[in-house]
Amino acid sequence: MHPAAEHSPLGKSSEYIATYTPSLLFPIPRAAKWAELGLTAQTLPYQGVDFWNCYELSWLLPSGKPVVAIAEFSIPADSPNIIESKSFKLYLNSLNQTPFADRAALVATLEKDLSAAAGKPVGVRIRSLADIEGEGVAVMPGSCIDELDVTIHSYDRPQPELLRCDDSRVVEEAVHSHLLKSNCPVTSQPDWGSVAVHYRGAALDHASLLAYIVSFRQHSDFHEQCVERIFLDLQRLLKPEKLTVYARYVRRGGLDINPYRSTEAVSFENGRLARQ
Repeated sequence: MHPAAEHSPLGKSSEYIATYTPSLLFPIPRAAKWAELGLTAQTLPYQGVDFWNCYELSWLLPSGKPVVAIAEFSIPADSPNIIESKSFKLYLNSLNQTPFADRAALVATLEKDLSAAAGKPVGVRIRSLADIEGEGVAVMPGSCIDELDVTIHSYDRPQPELLRCDDSRVVEEAVHSHLLKSNCPVTSQPDWGSVAVHYRGAALDHASLLAYIVSFRQHSDFHEQCVERIFLDLQRLLKPEKLTVYARYVRRGGLDINPYRSTEAVSFENGRLARQ
């Protein structure tokens, strides 16, 4: 378990506070998990963002009338801190009985509080339900590898030794799987997700990738670190010219978390999947 997470509200009984309380936000430094992966803030081999989507956002108009909407938060992948998910939820709940002059005032408050917790500027976008309905459902890029015939014996730790490639061939391709599962390092509750890999490098054996993804099934770690581990393991194996790894996790507590990591300065799209 991350040492800082022991002091977070995750896994503990918490009072529901319905008026604005920014002190509920609990930052967790990324440095300890980066160190586990042999990284520092100065040596990150990727750039990216963590998209958080909130489906239970509500606040009051000056008249007292409530509003509901869906919020998107984009946290830089190199921010000093992640924000512990339960504290994030408790903070958002504290807006429920709080009046704001207008939507711009709410966005400014969210940007200020979340940026202070993350240690870098956090983007905030609030959308109506009609906006979301109009967007429909997104699909993962490339081919799905989930129907491949693989034999799996172990699920308790990520196993990069399972990965195979043909370094006599260089390919560019995108593949994805919906079989990603890991566990919360504090509560041990399951985190379900889909993961996509887009790369140009030595040809990756798809069956070995699927077995590797499934090896996370009983692994305990935060969403962000699971994606970073996958990115690093593939980077070491493939020595790619370019590599992007991202995951779309199923929501818990009205929030879903979607980490994107890439060697490229790409524009990431926050497209909701069928399970989200």
